[in-house]
Formats: sequence, C-alpha cells, structure tokens
Amino acid sequence: MSRLPVISGRMLVKILERLNFAFIRQRGSHIIVRRTTPPHVTVAIPDHKELRAGTLRGILRDVGMKVDDLNDHLSNL
Repeated sequence: MSRLPVISGRMLVKILERLNFAFIRQRGSHIIVRRTTPPHVTVAIPDHKELRAGTLRGILRDVGMKVDDLNDHLSNL
C-alpha cells in the first residue's frame, strides 16, 4: 500500500476534474464537485493548503479511488 501524499484541496479538485468531476459551487472554504457520469457522486473538498489524512481518505473512499491511483495522477501533473 502506498503512502498517502500531502496535497491541497485545489490540487485534488484538479485531479478529480480530469476524472469526469465538475465544479458545482463553492461555499466558504468548501468546494463542491460532482461526477458527470453515472454513478453521480457529490463530494465537498475543503479548500485548505494541506488536507488532513482522514479527510483525504474519506474523499477517496467516496469517489472510489485508491491511494495508488491518486499518486499516479499526481506524478502525471
């Protein structure tokens, strides 16, 4: 199992936008994105410089992504 990277909320939004997620709105410090293809999943991502490990794991679980997949997308940026 790979190590969880330190990533910002905006960087995570960029990665998710490449994976068929669209920016819906922002309210305060939370960015709301939604998958455009079924199954439609809506997640709130805190707009912080560094996401906490538990928050990042929860978002990854909600969108159905593994840590290895996230690391692969980070290396392709």
